[in-house]
Amino acid sequence: MSEQSYSHSRKIGPKGDVPLRPDGTPDDNDRVEIGPTQLAFDEWAEAGLEIPNLPKMREQRLARLAKALRDRGYGGILLFDPLNVRFASDTTNMQLWAAHNPFRACFVSADGYMVIWDFKNEDLLTAYNPLVKETRGGASFFYFVKGDKTEHYAKKFAGEIEELMRDHSPGNRRLAVDKIQIQGLRALEALGLEIFEGEEVTEKTRAVKQDEEIKALKCAVHACEMSMYEMQHMARPGLTENDVWAVLQAENIRRGGEWIETRILASGPRSNPWFQECGPRVIGNNELLAFDTDMIGCFGMCSDISRTWFLGDGTPTDEQKHLYQHAFTHIQENMKLLGPGVPFKDIVHGGHLLAPEYLSSRYSVKMHGVGLCDEWPHIAYPQDYDEGAFEYVCEPGMVLCVEAYVGAEGGKEGVKLEDQVVITENGFENMTNYPFEEILLD
Repeated sequence: MSEQSYSHSRKIGPKGDVPLRPDGTPDDNDRVEIGPTQLAFDEWAEAGLEIPNLPKMREQRLARLAKALRDRGYGGILLFDPLNVRFASDTTNMQLWAAHNPFRACFVSADGYMVIWDFKNEDLLTAYNPLVKETRGGASFFYFVKGDKTEHYAKKFAGEIEELMRDHSPGNRRLAVDKIQIQGLRALEALGLEIFEGEEVTEKTRAVKQDEEIKALKCAVHACEMSMYEMQHMARPGLTENDVWAVLQAENIRRGGEWIETRILASGPRSNPWFQECGPRVIGNNELLAFDTDMIGCFGMCSDISRTWFLGDGTPTDEQKHLYQHAFTHIQENMKLLGPGVPFKDIVHGGHLLAPEYLSSRYSVKMHGVGLCDEWPHIAYPQDYDEGAFEYVCEPGMVLCVEAYVGAEGGKEGVKLEDQVVITENGFENMTNYPFEEILLD
């Protein structure tokens, strides 16, 4: 690791009095705003990675979202999904808790005016972003906290939304909403607001990344891979699956990452069928260990990488090698389909085909978008293709995960591989650098 430390040569802020970190945020040890640790910054410096400028990234995101509203003729959008709130404002508060207790909301008007409703009526966790013009309280109207008065509080909140629409989109009653409790939807409609599908707006807006977001994703992927190296270094027969998974969780946090969406890691016979989550099973000698990171890492960006390792003091069986090589070929060949202007439908029906014995156990998706989490689009296998659901094309700035799960129904083991790539003006760039298993490719 390089001995250089960013804290030794801090940048000076715009006013000349506030030292800045490499991502353009204040270099304050007592800061409220979460972000990468010095370990991550040092590793990125060693790797020669460009660091995103977060103030610029936030401005780009808000501008894209406001434009998406104007393009659709909407006066505003109301967001409850914590990932959509993060996209619009780059602010967080108990993200996992908020995912099932919708206490937090964000309104963005077509002119870019943004309001956050937070846990309390204070700007403790939002003041660092000047794009958030107001921080309020009172967006909670789910049954746990409001009981039999949920309708009353939903009506009160809806009245605030109507007022914001009148102030910032006069004459426009068209409001997009992503996820909302049923009483809230009824209250908004009772006020005469015309409600539209907000997820269509956010998923498509989030799908095409701008330069700062791509830099952030590359940094997040690198931090994820450094965590994976630590994980592989300690993984060995005799440990439990949970022992190995715990390293990935810990290393993510050490670098300033945030959480992991799943705990999909399985060894030996638990690797087939796929989607079993890690548990207390003790890893046996000369077995396969397969996992999917699903990591929400630095800058809140998702690193969705899958690898399968051979653990033991022997040599892989012919069957283990065959599974691995089939999966490797699958993602390498299908990656070659990608480029600007390529229809999703061509990706569905083109590329490498899974052998017949692996079809029934195929992964749930051939490719999918990724950004703050797994995102639109969903590119299916031919057998799962739904005509008319995804009639779009690849665009520069889209980030896709190329997937493969190979395991025969009733087979002893399975292999999971996945790389994360970005569509460029001329083709694609693979963001993933983590090596494959030479012992299984031999």
